[in-house]
Amino acid sequence: MSWKAIHRWLGLTLGTLAVVLGITGAILAIDPVQQAWQAPAAPGALPVATLVERVASSVPSAEEIRRLPSGAIVVFSFDGDQPQASYVDPADGQVLGAWQRSALPRWVKNLHRSLLLGDAGRWGAAATALAMGVLCVSALVLLLRRMGGWRRLGARVRGTLAQRIHVVAGRVVLVVLCLTSLTALTMSASTLGLVELDTRAEPEVLSVATGKPDLPGAQLAALQSLAVNDLRTLTFPGATDPEDTWKVATAQGQGWIDRYSGQMLAWQDATLAQRVYDLAVVLHTGEAAWLWAVVLGLVGASVLVFWVSGVVIWWQAREQAPRITGNTPVAQADVLIFVASEGGSTWGFAQTLQDALVQAGHRVHTSALENFRTTPATRQVFVLAATYGEGQAPAHASQALAQIARLKAGAVPVTVLGFGDRQFPAFCAFAKALDQTLRAQGWPALLPLECIHQQSGQQFARWGVDLAQALGQPLVLEHVPRLPPTIELTLLSRQDYPNASEAGTAILRFSWPEQGLGARLRGHGLGRFAAGDLVGIVPPGSSVPRYYSLASGQEDGFLEICVRQMPGGLCSTHLLGLQQGERIRAFIRPNPGFALPRARRPVLLIGAGTGVAPLAGFIRRNDSQRPMHLYFGGRDPARDFYFGSELQRWLAEGRLASLQTVFSRVPGGGGYVQDALRRDAERVRGLVAQGAIVRVCGSRAMAQGVTEALDDVLAPLQLSVSSLRARERYAEDIF
Repeated sequence: MSWKAIHRWLGLTLGTLAVVLGITGAILAIDPVQQAWQAPAAPGALPVATLVERVASSVPSAEEIRRLPSGAIVVFSFDGDQPQASYVDPADGQVLGAWQRSALPRWVKNLHRSLLLGDAGRWGAAATALAMGVLCVSALVLLLRRMGGWRRLGARVRGTLAQRIHVVAGRVVLVVLCLTSLTALTMSASTLGLVELDTRAEPEVLSVATGKPDLPGAQLAALQSLAVNDLRTLTFPGATDPEDTWKVATAQGQGWIDRYSGQMLAWQDATLAQRVYDLAVVLHTGEAAWLWAVVLGLVGASVLVFWVSGVVIWWQAREQAPRITGNTPVAQADVLIFVASEGGSTWGFAQTLQDALVQAGHRVHTSALENFRTTPATRQVFVLAATYGEGQAPAHASQALAQIARLKAGAVPVTVLGFGDRQFPAFCAFAKALDQTLRAQGWPALLPLECIHQQSGQQFARWGVDLAQALGQPLVLEHVPRLPPTIELTLLSRQDYPNASEAGTAILRFSWPEQGLGARLRGHGLGRFAAGDLVGIVPPGSSVPRYYSLASGQEDGFLEICVRQMPGGLCSTHLLGLQQGERIRAFIRPNPGFALPRARRPVLLIGAGTGVAPLAGFIRRNDSQRPMHLYFGGRDPARDFYFGSELQRWLAEGRLASLQTVFSRVPGGGGYVQDALRRDAERVRGLVAQGAIVRVCGSRAMAQGVTEALDDVLAPLQLSVSSLRARERYAEDIF
C-alpha cells in the first residue's frame, strides 16, 4: 500500500477520534496557562531551606510543600480536621489564597485519556495516538513529494484552498503533531502497565531519636543545598511519630532526611523510564512551560482544520478519479495502454488514445502501470507516464519500474509517452527512466520516446500523427481535457497595440470576483493565483482551453493578460473582440516552476513580445525592491512596447533596477534579446555570479536563442543554462 493510501484511509477512518483528542487536548492546554497566571513563581535559586522557614512562620500546621509545574508554591495543611491547600508567596511565605485542582470538567480529561470508556478507552486512545504517528510520517513523505524535496519545502503552495490549507498547516505543525503522538504513546505505555517507571521498593528508613529536639527545616543541610526550581514535593515529618522523616522529591530522584541530625538517610535516583516519562508529560501537556502549552493548544485545534480540509481533498479526488470506458478484457485486447498518473490528468489522454484506437478497429484495454504485462493477443503496448516531484514515479506506480526490470522482454513493441513540465529540472525523468529500462531489457518500440510539456493537447495531437503513420492507418487524437470548474470574469479595461502586419495585441484586465469559502475549499473558481501562473480560457465553439500567462496576482485585485492575434486563432479572436463589461469564463492552472523563490538574490528577466507579461507581473509586486533587471525584445517601440509606460514608472519607483530594450524592425534597434545579452556579457556574468535567478518568457525560437547566448556568456564561469536549471535558478515559460 502506498503512503498516499495509508494517509488517506487513516485520516478518513480515525479522523473523528483524532479530532476529539485534538480538541480536548487544546482545552486541557488551558490548565498550564491558567496556573502560570494564578500565583507568583518561586525564584529558581531560592534554597528550599529558606522556603521552609518562611512557610513555617505563616502556616505552622504545614505538612507538605509542593512546587507546581508553573513554579507556584502550594502548601497543604490542616485547620483542625479540615484539610487545606493554599498558594503562598515564596518571597515571605504569606498565604495568597486557596488552591484548587483544575477547574476544567473532569470528563474532558477522561475523554482525552480514555474516550470515557475506562481501560478499554485508554487502549483506544493509545491506538489513535499510534495511528496519528503513522499519519504524520505519511504526511511528511507526501509533503516532500508534493513540494519537490527538502530544498523546496518552503516554496509557495498552489492548488485549491483546501489543498493550500492542508499543506501550509502541515508545514507549520507537523513536527509538533508527531511529537505529541510520540509522547502520548510514551505516557500510555506507563498508564497501561506496559512499562514500569520504578520497580524498586522504598527503603525502610527511620529517624533515630536522640533525645534532642527536631532540627528546624531551615537548618537541614540537605535542604540548604537544594534549589526550589529542583523541588517537586517536600513532606514534613509527622508530629506524633518520632521516627518519621522528611521526604523530598525532585526531578533527579527522592530522598529521606533524618529529622534530628539533618543527614540524608537514603536516596534513590530517578530511573531512566521515569525521566523519559517526565519529559513526555512536559512535552505533551505543556506543564512547566505555559508558552509551549499555548503552542500545543493551537496545534490541537488545528487537527480539526486538517480533518475538514482532508475530507474536502478526498472528495475532490473522488470526483476526479479516472473512469476508463469501453475497456476490452485484457486477454482479448490487441492493444494495451498502461498509465502512471499522480493527479489523474494522464488518464484523460489514455482515454483519448483508447477511443481513437477503438475507432480504428483495435480492441484496447487500459490499466494502471503497476499491472504491466502482455498476453498472446497483444500486438502493441503504450505507456503514458507522468513524472512526480523530483523525478519520481507517481505514488501508485512507485514499484512499477522495478517490476518491469525483472520481466523477460517480449517481441511486442512498447512505446512510452511522457508527461511533465519543462520548468522542473527532472522533466519527464520517470518516463525517460522507464524507456531506458525497456530498451535495456530488449523491448522494441514503435516510436521513440516523446515528452509532452504541460499536458499540451497540440503536442499530443502531433504525436498522434506520427503514431498514425507508424501504424499505417488513420488516427486522430483530439484530446478534450476534463476542465476544472470555471468562474466568470468581467473585462474592466483594455489597452490596444495596433500592428501594421497583424490584427493587433491588447492587454486585457478582468475583474477578480469575491468567492465564498465553500467554493474556494472545493477548488471551484479561480482559487489563489500569482504572476506567472496560467489562466485557462475556453473560447466559444471549442472545448479545448487556451492558456495565457498572468501579468498579475491575487494581491493586485485583478486578472491581467497580454493577448496577440494569432492567424486563425479562435481564442485570441474572441478575446480581442471583447468590449468593456463583457464576460468570459476561466480557471487557473498553477505554474509553480516559474514562480520566483523568496530571496534577496537579483533576478534576471528576459522576455520578448507578449512574453513580457508574467515578467511585468513579477516587477509589479516587487514591493521590497529586490534587484530585478529586465531585457525586453520587440519589433517596433511604437507598436509593441508592451507595458512600456508601466515599466518606466516601475523603474522610477525602484521596483525595476534596470531596463534594456531591443527592437528588431527599426534601424539601430539592437536586434534581438540574445544580441543584447551578448553585448552585456560582463554585466550578465556579474549578476549570475551574485546568484541571480533567471526567468525567460517568449516563443520557443526566442528561448533557444537565449539559451545559446547565455551558454556562451557563462562559459568563463564554467556555468551553463543546464547547470542553472539543475540548481533551480533558471526557468522558461515558452509558447
